[in-house]
Amino acid sequence: MTVEWMCWLARVSRAGYYRAWQAAEPDSEEMELRDHIQRIALANRFYGYRRVARQLKDEGRLVNRKRVARLMRLDNLLAVRRKAFRPPTTDSKHGLHIHLNLAARMKVTGPNQLWIADITYIRLKGEFVFLAVVLDAWSRKVIGWNLSRSLQSEMALKALCQALEARKPAAGLVHHSDRGIQYATEDYYKALKKHGVVPSMSRARNPWDNATCESFMKTLKAEEVNGKAYRNMEELQAQIGPFLNEYYNKRRLHSSLGYSTPEKFEELNSSAAPLAAVLEFYKA
Repeated sequence: MTVEWMCWLARVSRAGYYRAWQAAEPDSEEMELRDHIQRIALANRFYGYRRVARQLKDEGRLVNRKRVARLMRLDNLLAVRRKAFRPPTTDSKHGLHIHLNLAARMKVTGPNQLWIADITYIRLKGEFVFLAVVLDAWSRKVIGWNLSRSLQSEMALKALCQALEARKPAAGLVHHSDRGIQYATEDYYKALKKHGVVPSMSRARNPWDNATCESFMKTLKAEEVNGKAYRNMEELQAQIGPFLNEYYNKRRLHSSLGYSTPEKFEELNSSAAPLAAVLEFYKA
């Protein structure tokens, strides 16, 4: 059967026939791009098309976001959209000293100006354990963390000491947390004071004051903890460590950082004056 006869039967022109034939042929460039996108999306299960597009850019490949979204949709790779972050309302009641909320008046412009700390729980096979973290508020980098079977103040103190040892900040750094008893103990305050760190705490019944750290906890739960069945503390420790130190700090792109990783963001921007935010606060 000739092409002319097939075109007559289908009521299409010869030009239309050839265009359709060419369109049906796989585009090698697009197939290669789809493979590339699949690799990124499968390695980062919670990446949406914006982060995938930025990852491609970082690897030297400029691709329009809309095209990335279209190809991810074709391959059913679009990440499940999570609900907006809504921190739970908490109110720590104890008789220890509560510090003023200094962080609310700060404009952070560099590393080691403001650290934020928080604690969350993680379910194991037969028990709950607790994770304390310290983040640099400017870069969102995890700079200290500790797992514990109890909520004693020592577990938060170990995370703080790890951060102090790793960063060796100058005096004047502000440390912000909620009003939990772990952060209000005399031992914790002494550790802050010894290194010239100024304590700051959220207002009563206002968890949004520490929303950045609470949001990090939500990311941790969604991208690492939820859906896993850790058998014991050793298994949890072996998996949480790489997530925090390697994936979150070095590989995960953050929209709030211009789609950079915390570590790369610090490398590219750490020339900012290290005490600018603190000086601005004290002049206010």
